[in-house]
Formats: sequence, structure tokens, C-alpha cells
Amino acid sequence: AEEKGFEIIMMEVGEQDHIHVFATAHPKIAPSYIVRMLKGVSGRKLFLKFPEIKQKLWKGHLWNNSYYIETVGSISEDVIKKYIAKQKKGGE
Repeated sequence: AEEKGFEIIMMEVGEQDHIHVFATAHPKIAPSYIVRMLKGVSGRKLFLKFPEIKQKLWKGHLWNNSYYIETVGSISEDVIKKYIAKQKKGGE
């Protein structure tokens, strides 16, 4: 993240099939760019470490094209952090 110009504040895996990320970046960095970098770099690193998983994935892709973005302003930073923290171990 640092190399790409943004910072990950917190991150949790939610319900085994998606990841919640709270990140901060300069306003000139598009949220879609952050998502592309997170998906691209994580996918490459996982495939290098575990090449056998590529054969078990649909069309060899780790991530689909979907994502959801919410910005601080419409809801507070504290609310976002609490929501992400609840994703750990099924909301415990």
C-alpha cells in the first residue's frame, strides 16, 4: 500500500469470501485504483506462494470484479472501524 500511495488502517476477512479494508489516501488517488492494487498484488503474491490454487479457481481468477466503497463523511470513521472489527471470526 505504501508503495502505491495509500495506507491500510485496518482489514478483516468477512464471512470467508470477502475482505473489509479501511484505507486512507490522498484525494488524487482514486478508490478504484486502491481496489485494483489490493486485488492485483495480493493475487500475484498468493499465486507465487501457492501456485496450485490457480487450478482450483474459476477461470484461474482469485478475485471477481465486484467491490463496494464507502467514504468517511456519510458515516463516521469510528462506525467503519467498529463494523470491520466485527467481521473478525464471524462478528465476535
